[in-house]
Amino acid sequence: VLLWRRPQCWALQLATELAQWDSPEGRAFAQALRPLQDAAVLRLTTWLPKLSRPVRSGEHSQTAFALGLFIDWARAQQPPDPALLALLEERARTFYLADVRCPIDYEPSGEDFLSPCLAEADVMRRVLPPPEFARFLSQFLPAAALAASALAPQVVTDPSDGKLAHLDGLNLSRAFMLEGIAAALPARDPRLPRLRALAAAHREAGLRAVTGSHYEGTHWLGSFATYLVTGRGLR
Repeated sequence: VLLWRRPQCWALQLATELAQWDSPEGRAFAQALRPLQDAAVLRLTTWLPKLSRPVRSGEHSQTAFALGLFIDWARAQQPPDPALLALLEERARTFYLADVRCPIDYEPSGEDFLSPCLAEADVMRRVLPPPEFARFLSQFLPAAALAASALAPQVVTDPSDGKLAHLDGLNLSRAFMLEGIAAALPARDPRLPRLRALAAAHREAGLRAVTGSHYEGTHWLGSFATYLVTGRGLR
């Protein structure tokens, strides 16, 4: 059973969409999904306090991205659960607040579809007030890191290979993470031009790969692309 992986948190995103679909169909689908939603929340909230350290991978098991999705779901509930939100925010701070100088030059691994560094910054912009987040980012991803060549969009050498195609997803996830990070900074922050340029380049490269030509990408890249173009993570 997957206890802390993206599928359960994606299920919560689907539940959020259905809850906000004001139609008989939306309400019926939301009701049908409710048992899965409740099971996911129970499993995640039971297991999360036991996690002593975050999983910093670039694939399914990564803690930061899943935690961000979970926080977004929790905040969209009517009414929100203060105890749950406190748990999620405490976990994010405990896992990441002391981190400095993320090794962006080590990214990406050849099969990543998530950036460990950007995902961490993206979840922290959800839990820190803007001034505190701006200071955190200065320590975590200083200017030299944002200028690193490792942040260039990635090229997939064989899109028919299920693992190599992960890098197309990395371009998409980097795009929406970079947009999220930029959205949390002050309007005159000097890092914004670089962050926005990187986000645009990754958006273009990622969306160009959503073609349906190969099942290895077709069956999942659309979810990343939809998350990006709808701005769901920015709401």
